[in-house]
Amino acid sequence: MHFTQQHIQIKDIDIHLLNFSEFETSDYLDQLTDAEKERFYTFNSAQRKLEYVATRILRHRIFGFEHIHYDKNGAPFIEGEGYISISHTKNKVGIAFSKKHAIGLDLEMIQGKAKKVCSKFLTSDELLSFDANSELEMTKAWSAKEALYKLAGRKKLNFKTDLHLEKVTESEWIGKISHASEEWFVELNTFVLENFVVSVNTSGKKKI
Repeated sequence: MHFTQQHIQIKDIDIHLLNFSEFETSDYLDQLTDAEKERFYTFNSAQRKLEYVATRILRHRIFGFEHIHYDKNGAPFIEGEGYISISHTKNKVGIAFSKKHAIGLDLEMIQGKAKKVCSKFLTSDELLSFDANSELEMTKAWSAKEALYKLAGRKKLNFKTDLHLEKVTESEWIGKISHASEEWFVELNTFVLENFVVSVNTSGKKKI
């Protein structure tokens, strides 16, 4: 079996995950729109092709034959279907969906990379608040900031100075986005599923 699917609901957020093993991408091109097929053929990486097609297979299972568009900042959307966010990690893709508010989803394998570079994306206050020696907690912190970055919908935000985190419980966090003279906060949920972390905002942006 090439694909297994999971569904997680948190408040009004639906998270759909597709686990996949190696498969022949050309066997599933019928689930891509014509524009998506054109883009597929521009990829040189076999892994990128797998992720791209797997995402469209998952999209097809959720929404049917609807094209995934991208706005000027690269954020995905499907016309008439509310808000979506897409993420992928090794052999897994995810689509989060909300009818009520914009959304940022991130999937991350639990590994030591985030721990090694945590001082580059966490402030001194955040380093005191979180366990910088924990691979899991640093992966969750990186993942939560990735979700915030996607939600912000702006390029060139600095993870350390523009995106901030506060832990309420092990899975419920608060995220803050600072841009120019404006600030917003959102509720985040970051949790472990098997050997990876899932992070997603569970509220819309609220202006401070």
